[in-house]
Parts: sequence; C-alpha cells; structure tokens
Amino acid sequence: MAEEPQSLILEYLRRFDGRLERMEKELQDIKFRIGATESSVASIHTSIAHLQTVLAHHSLRFDRVDERLERIERRLDLVEA
Repeated sequence: MAEEPQSLILEYLRRFDGRLERMEKELQDIKFRIGATESSVASIHTSIAHLQTVLAHHSLRFDRVDERLERIERRLDLVEA
C-alpha cells in the first residue's frame, strides 16, 4: 500500500515532465518565428526608407523640371497673364 502513493507521484511527475518538454519545444518554435518576423520587419523598414529617399530625389528633380518648363513658357510668351 505504501508503494501506491509513491508510484502515483512518479506518474504525475512523468506527465508533468512530458508536458514541460512539449512546452519547451513550442517555446523554441515561437522564438524562431518571432526572430524571423523581426528580420522581415527590419527588411521592410529598410525598403521603405530606401523608397522614401528615392521618392524625395525624384520629387526634387520634378520640381526642377517644372521650374525649367515655366521659364521656357515665359520666354516663349506661352503663359497667360
């Protein structure tokens, strides 16, 4: 009879150990996925920053082209007063 409580405790400890092992594996998977997500977000941020730089450059060029076009129109008297 004294053997029974001890084996019951051991059974519960084994179950607990199995659950803990599964949780550790799931946690490792979650950590891996979070790392991959962080890398993807960093890549997206880099792409957005690059795109903003390119757009700013193009915007400046369009402004210069617009100024030149206005100057040409004034020289040719194409602008309405």
